Amino acid sequence: MSMFDLTGKVALVTGGSMGLGLTFTDVLAEHGADLAITARSADLLEENAKGLRERYGRTVTCHAGDVTNENDVRRVVAETIEQHGRIDILVNNAGISDLRGLPSEWSDHETFRRVVDVDLFGVWAFMRECGPHMLQRGSGSIINISSILGSGGSEFVNPWYVAAKGAVLQMTKHLAVEWADRNVRVNAIAPAYFVTEMTRPLFEMLGMAPWIESRTPMRRLGDPESDLRGPLLFLASDAASYVTGHTLFVDGGWEASRGAWQIPPSHFSWNKDFPQAGTPYEGILPNEFEQWKSGIPGIHFPMPE
Repeated sequence: MSMFDLTGKVALVTGGSMGLGLTFTDVLAEHGADLAITARSADLLEENAKGLRERYGRTVTCHAGDVTNENDVRRVVAETIEQHGRIDILVNNAGISDLRGLPSEWSDHETFRRVVDVDLFGVWAFMRECGPHMLQRGSGSIINISSILGSGGSEFVNPWYVAAKGAVLQMTKHLAVEWADRNVRVNAIAPAYFVTEMTRPLFEMLGMAPWIESRTPMRRLGDPESDLRGPLLFLASDAASYVTGHTLFVDGGWEASRGAWQIPPSHFSWNKDFPQAGTPYEGILPNEFEQWKSGIPGIHFPMPE
């Protein structure tokens, strides 16, 4: 039997109706796991579940709910245990962001609370409900989906997203230590920039892909299908049986570089007088950025009325 075989295991995946959730549920089912998937849309959940059943013949149950609602979280976990008999793997994938590009000083408390509720409280709520079950059974793997932005600041993402994802990394470490002696592993995956429903506006409407690629040592965006299936499977499987409290950066070298490869884009006005290290990366100022030489709308100067 392969150490990556998940046959007989049950995985609960939040945010299992779209985006990275489709990739995560697919790889888990492909390698033998039965699934309980949860998100707010019952229709989208059933659409994903139908495809998984047809492709892999697995048992897949759908549980509509909101990760910020404690009663929903309790119900989803209880239904999963009732219908599957166990939870071996928890993937905390549900998350949102605010891509309006508002500077921090223009931000509002309502948006802050909503993002933190989903991206931080939702992660904690499912760990709190699944934890006792896993601890009682003496085994379990929890995988929290954070972000490369959880380890540092950014010029084009709001502070509440960064704060929530950073807190997830610290909470991952804490619970990994607290639950390690009872064989419940808690790890995180911190992706860099992948094209999903949530990030597509950043790449397509603002044309940010070439700029992000220029600051990534591997010079490309991430592909969920080829770049995230393996890391998720590794942490979920027995191959990672001695791995806990770890954050796996899937980022093309972004975290390792932290400036070494970040050639400052020439459309940032504060950089124009600084010496450049050699010839700038060819794609650093594509034609579509010409109108934004003084910055990015909504970030470095006000959005038009």
